[in-house]
Amino acid sequence: MAETVLETSGLTMRFGGVTASDNVNFKLKARELRCLIGPNGAGKSTFFKCVTGLLTPTEGHVYMRGQEVTGWQPHQIASLGVGIKTQTPNVMDALSVHENIWLAARRFYNVVEARERADSIIDRLALGTIARTQLGQLAHGERQRVELGIVAVADPWLVLLDEPAAGMSAQDVDRMTEIIHELTRFAAVVIVEHDMQFIRSIAQTVTVFHQGAVLMEDNVERVMSDPQVRAVYLGKKA
Repeated sequence: MAETVLETSGLTMRFGGVTASDNVNFKLKARELRCLIGPNGAGKSTFFKCVTGLLTPTEGHVYMRGQEVTGWQPHQIASLGVGIKTQTPNVMDALSVHENIWLAARRFYNVVEARERADSIIDRLALGTIARTQLGQLAHGERQRVELGIVAVADPWLVLLDEPAAGMSAQDVDRMTEIIHELTRFAAVVIVEHDMQFIRSIAQTVTVFHQGAVLMEDNVERVMSDPQVRAVYLGKKA
C-alpha cells in the first residue's frame, strides 16, 4: 500500500466560540492528488492553515510521513521537503523570474545546482520567454506559474496549494492543469480551490468541507452528483 504522507487526527480549530475546523480526520497517500472544496466559511482554508503551520490547532494532531508537526512554523514544515503556496505569495517583485526561482532553490542546494534546477523548472513551466522579466511586470496568470515554480524547484514530496487557479484565464488554467498533473508523478498534492471547472478537469478524490467538518469524500463524479453537496455548495444547477 502507498505510504501515508499527510494525516490529521481530530484536528479542531476554535476562534472564541466559533469552531472553524471540527474534528477533521484526513489521510493523503504518496503521489495522490486531493482537492478540498466547500462554500465560504466551510473550514477548508482553516484546515489548510493548520496543516501548513500558519495556525496552531486548538486540538488534534498533524503528521507528515509519520512525524508529528502540530504547531510547527511554515519554514519548519517546508524544511521537510514540503512545497507550500498560499494566497499571499512569498515573492520579490523587483527581481526577475529566474532570480526568484533561483533563490528558492538556493535554500536547499549549492550555487551551481540551484542554477541548474532553476533553469530546469523554467523549461518545464514554459517560462523561458519571461525568465529575465521582473516579477512585478507580469500578468496574473504568469505570476501564478512562477509561484508554482518556486514551490516545485526543490522537488518536494508533498505540495500544498491554496487556490492556484484563482483569477486565471482559460489558457492559463489549462497550463496549470498540465503542471499539476506533472507534479503528481513525484509528489502528493493538496489543492484548496473554488473554481469548479478546474476541479472537474483535475480532481481524482475530492474532500468536501461544510461547517468545519468533512461532509463527504469520494471521487469527483460522485461528489458533483451528490444531492447534499449540490445543496450546500454547488447549487441546484451545478
